[in-house]
Amino acid sequence: MSTILSLAPQNVWKHFYSLTQIPRPSGHMEKVTEFLINFGKGLGLESFVDEAGNVIIRKPATPGMENRKGVILQAHMDMVPQKNNDTVHDFEKDPIETYIDGDWVKAKGTTLGADNGLGVAAIMAVLEAKDLKHGPLEALITKDEETGMYGAFGLKPGTVNGEILLNLDSEDEGELYIGCAGGMDVTATLEYKEVAPEEGDIAVKVTLKGLRGGHSGLEINEGRANANKLLVRFIREAVASYEARLASWEGGNMRNAIPREAHAVITIPAENEKELLGLVKYCEDLFNEEYSAIETPISFTAERVELPAGEVPEEIQDNLIDAIFACQNGVTRMIPTVPDTVETSSNLAIITIGEGKAAIKILARSSSDSMKEYLTTSLESCFSMAGMKVEMTGGYSGWQPNVDSPILKAMKASYKQQFGVEPAVKVIHAGLECGIIGAIIPGLDMISFGPTLRSPHSPDERALIPTVQKFYDFLVATLEQTPIK
Repeated sequence: MSTILSLAPQNVWKHFYSLTQIPRPSGHMEKVTEFLINFGKGLGLESFVDEAGNVIIRKPATPGMENRKGVILQAHMDMVPQKNNDTVHDFEKDPIETYIDGDWVKAKGTTLGADNGLGVAAIMAVLEAKDLKHGPLEALITKDEETGMYGAFGLKPGTVNGEILLNLDSEDEGELYIGCAGGMDVTATLEYKEVAPEEGDIAVKVTLKGLRGGHSGLEINEGRANANKLLVRFIREAVASYEARLASWEGGNMRNAIPREAHAVITIPAENEKELLGLVKYCEDLFNEEYSAIETPISFTAERVELPAGEVPEEIQDNLIDAIFACQNGVTRMIPTVPDTVETSSNLAIITIGEGKAAIKILARSSSDSMKEYLTTSLESCFSMAGMKVEMTGGYSGWQPNVDSPILKAMKASYKQQFGVEPAVKVIHAGLECGIIGAIIPGLDMISFGPTLRSPHSPDERALIPTVQKFYDFLVATLEQTPIK
């Protein structure tokens, strides 16, 4: 039995433990949806799944609180499936193994799923509790947030009725978020006819791994290495100096996770193998030198593999490499009026090249619609010059701050009363579902808050134990002090 069951508050950690036992990677929501519906119905509460696959559970106001504004408690049910290269884990079947390391809860070689499992667990604790004071409550637990916010996009007006939305998906306790960046998925694709390798060539697979990765919104400003951007530096030099040809490339697997690993198969004349291996070692040393203050040791290795039947034609290969090399990645601009907060960024998230097809996926973010348009047009121009078809999908506007929000004023006063300090009020660069839901249900008064998490979307994900109690206590106090209608 997991030791996290002994942590406080036990009513939150027990539900989080239950969630760790249910496979819930994005795109595979069947088991967790059934679990949540059974949970709600087991409490005798109205529980249903809407057309988009979101779970809605309603809990009536406690006696004497019927005149309070209705509150929507919102979190997402899916988690990002990332694991270390040497970890054996099937996210569609295996439970997450948790352990306690000092003040932190971590997972063994995988993402923890505290993003957003702790938010869901807190909602479950509130729904289950019989000793809380609150107005009318609705739990809105959305589907597939991490891969495209599909549940939020699919929400229909009238599905929920509350006037206040508390999003439990931010990751610094003591901070209240009142705005977030918008985003756009940029996908560049190209089909080509493979050509046979040159006679006398050999094939080498190069593998880059050991990077920290992380959340492409929350940690994009930390200067972490992007596996795709490092690998292209090697590939370009190998082509220029050692007659290398690109056969295939696989890098990254989540649009909102900084790529931690990438590998490629290249072909070279047999007589150039020694020099190529020297370049691999040179790049490994160089990358570790450049990122010594940020990354743990980066591994870059090469091995002989079977010669592939086909490779990318030379002209197309060169165009692809140039476009990947030129692609903007990382922070483009900070918010001029809030210089410690990222305004605009891009994450060169996923590259797949091989068997006659190339696909490159980037997640662009900005809290400025005009800068988002500028960035996506820049990316489109970059890949169009390589002859690729570029599509923009999944676009959503940012959530614009409302500093005069009634629930914000109530929560600031409540936090100071409980903990003796003012909470920080911020805008976050990560994408939250608030902007999408707010566009579907105009007039919602929205705040996002949560316990402290670090390195979500990577196997280093961890939750700071003392902040979970503070987060839940603050949530309970907020529900008790909800404004009157």
